[in-house]
Amino acid sequence: MQTNSQAAQRFHTERVHAAIASDAAAKSALVASWRRSATLHHLDPGERKGPTRLTQGELNEAKRRIEPLLRVAQASLDRLYQAVGGVGCCVLLADRDGIPLDRRGAVSDDSTFRDWGLWTGTVWSEQAEGTNGIGTCLVEQRTLTIHADQHFYDRNTLLSCTTAPIFDHEGNLAAALDVSSCRADLTEGFVNLISMAVSDAARRIEADHFRMAFSDARILLAPTRDKSSGALLAVDGDDIVIGATRAARLALGLTADSLARPLPAADLLGQQAVHGGELRDAERAVLQRALARTDGNTAAAARLLGISRATLYRKLGRLETNRTREGSPPDAPPRLLRGHSDAH
Repeated sequence: MQTNSQAAQRFHTERVHAAIASDAAAKSALVASWRRSATLHHLDPGERKGPTRLTQGELNEAKRRIEPLLRVAQASLDRLYQAVGGVGCCVLLADRDGIPLDRRGAVSDDSTFRDWGLWTGTVWSEQAEGTNGIGTCLVEQRTLTIHADQHFYDRNTLLSCTTAPIFDHEGNLAAALDVSSCRADLTEGFVNLISMAVSDAARRIEADHFRMAFSDARILLAPTRDKSSGALLAVDGDDIVIGATRAARLALGLTADSLARPLPAADLLGQQAVHGGELRDAERAVLQRALARTDGNTAAAARLLGISRATLYRKLGRLETNRTREGSPPDAPPRLLRGHSDAH
């Protein structure tokens, strides 16, 4: 006589195989993942063998490969766990091979999560575990939830996993951030809240990693239709774009090739092309900043700019003359010369 567990396992296996044999894969991303699991990776949904685990040496090497990202993610992992840990969830940060390298979880739940494979060093790629949160997220490169019997393996159908991809400073897939639970009473509404929290944390990790990778650059928020806070540009001292997050690349049509060539930030952000007047404005701004930094002391400003005081005066005079010709009122106070001093 079949036990309830055996009957449930058989039902799940038959359901997966029936979906794979149908034309549902063309309409359903879930069934397409089931089909990949069965036909591409040759997995059996009824297989009861436990997940694959790395040795400690293999785990240490995997951590070394993405150490900068792991380091910058710590605060975001802590915040995410504070948000979801109280309801029996654990937080996992996996590399692009689907291997969790860092985690957060309650000590009281450790034995349960370890038994389920929700632990560092366990392989959760789609190739190894079939349809699951981490592995399928990495294949499809989008935030998703694999809940209960949406998993390919019958042995994983008590899990609920919500995962978001993380892209590195060059826009390449680098990791996946996951919140998993073994609770059977998770409501759809709460799963949606978890999904938003995971997505926000993943974007925060991307932004922090991007800022660290371009620590000497100026970071700009690129204009996007959805006002995404993750669409960031790195700009050097000459206002040339030297880096862009994946969100910025998608929003602005940037490629690795376009970023390999000098790309003025003003051109990319839709500002007008530089002409003679703007060049004068740029020079005027440089002089204004030098005078501001030296409290109007022209001798000190000249030293700061690496030019003689006579040259500085010629530039100031020329710019003020151009300003008058361009329509400034005759009695307007000279912006460049106000408050200056000849002190050495």
